[in-house]
Amino acid sequence: MEPVPIVISAAAGIALGVLTGLFFKIGAMGRKIKGAEKDAERIIEDAKKMAEVTKSEAAVAAKEEILQARTEFEASTKERRQELLQLEKRLNQREDNLDKKLDLLQDKDSQLQDRQTKIGDVEKRLKGERERVKEMENGCRARLEEISRMSTEEARKLLMSQIEEESRRSAAAAVKRIEEETKGIADKKSKEILTLAIQKCAADHVVETTVSSVSLPNEEMKGRIIGREGRNIRALETATGVDVIIDDTPEAVVISSFDPIRREIARVALERLIMDGRIHPGRIEEIVARVKKEMEKNIREAGEQIAFDVKVHNLHQEVIKLLGRLKYRTSYGQNVLKHSEEVAYLAGVMAGELGLDIATARRAGLLHDVGKAVDHEIEGSHASIGADLVRRFNEPAVIVNSVAAHHEEVPPETLFAVLIQAADALSAARPGARRETLETYVRRLEQLEGLADSFEGVSKSFAIQAGREIRVVVEPNKVTDDEATVLSADVARKIESEMEYPGQIKVTVVREIRAVDYAK
Repeated sequence: MEPVPIVISAAAGIALGVLTGLFFKIGAMGRKIKGAEKDAERIIEDAKKMAEVTKSEAAVAAKEEILQARTEFEASTKERRQELLQLEKRLNQREDNLDKKLDLLQDKDSQLQDRQTKIGDVEKRLKGERERVKEMENGCRARLEEISRMSTEEARKLLMSQIEEESRRSAAAAVKRIEEETKGIADKKSKEILTLAIQKCAADHVVETTVSSVSLPNEEMKGRIIGREGRNIRALETATGVDVIIDDTPEAVVISSFDPIRREIARVALERLIMDGRIHPGRIEEIVARVKKEMEKNIREAGEQIAFDVKVHNLHQEVIKLLGRLKYRTSYGQNVLKHSEEVAYLAGVMAGELGLDIATARRAGLLHDVGKAVDHEIEGSHASIGADLVRRFNEPAVIVNSVAAHHEEVPPETLFAVLIQAADALSAARPGARRETLETYVRRLEQLEGLADSFEGVSKSFAIQAGREIRVVVEPNKVTDDEATVLSADVARKIESEMEYPGQIKVTVVREIRAVDYAK
């Protein structure tokens, strides 16, 4: 039992140690708490001091802002007050000006009333004066009629005729001046275009013509062609539809027909018969039938070739055949197909210079004389016939009008029609393009001079340059310089309406006064 007290005393010691540690810890914590309280009190004091300082600074800043706002407000108020004072001053000035203007208007109103009163009085006096003047005018008119032995209407007609004559002279002078101004520009531009077209178009100087005679190897061949009792020549004429003329011309036979295709068929068939030597009706019919087939082929190939050369596409087959027939058609000795080709090229070049469609111009130029292929079969001019043909084969309206108007039978509706007229005249009028008989040439010159001589005041006229120009000499005491301009235009219009001629004719009116005296 002795060991028990030892255990109790050990436990008491441990407890005492623990209590002692707790006591020291509690003391340390108390000291820490007191230190923390002192720090808290110091922080609170510092915060209060800082709050007082911030409050003071805020109050000072607020006072400064209030002072600045008051200063700005006073300045703005002062500026606004000055503006109001200036505005009031301007309003007062404007009011004064309006009062002055009102006074002036009142004065002018009173002046206008006075003036209207005076005008009314003047109108009354003028009315009376007008009546007196009218009475005097009637008296003067009656006196003038009595002196001149003319009525008022007769005098008016005389005056109107004099005014008309004077106006005509003034118009002639104006026409002359305008023509001189515009001709310079127009001539220069047209010459440039035509010159370029001529340079780019290479044409033969002497054109091909249709041969209407066949050479014979000897005179005996004429008898063989005629045959027994004329059976061979009758068979040939029946098969070809031409007239075979055998006369005294040595070693030659003439073939006559208005149809160029028939004439060509007869010529080729006769040449083959002469080369073959066997000439009898059966052989003649056989050769003619063969030549007709070959001719149809040649016509089609000629039309296709010319369309290819001119670069005109999508033509109707019948139109191509008509073009091929033009190969055997001539006009004044000029081959119509060659002429159509030239017109197509010339029209295309001029269209290019003017900014127009070149293909359309070439197409119209190629087809412009297509009516000549059948003009001996259909009534009417070749221009109207050609227009009907191309219209029938669905050519555009611009092509139809160009074909119909190329001889001015209908008015041109487009620039292409005018180009075709110019190209046609250019191709026909160039040197070597056409030829005509001496009788026709002399007759045309006589007709040209007769038309010019028919005008009043013309002394004498002379056709020169193979009929390309006519010079009209007028009497100077009957025709003035201004009337000479009008006369040249009148002569040109009459030539256009009454004559047929290739190309163009220049009309020159010559008026000259010579004063001669002698020193003795």
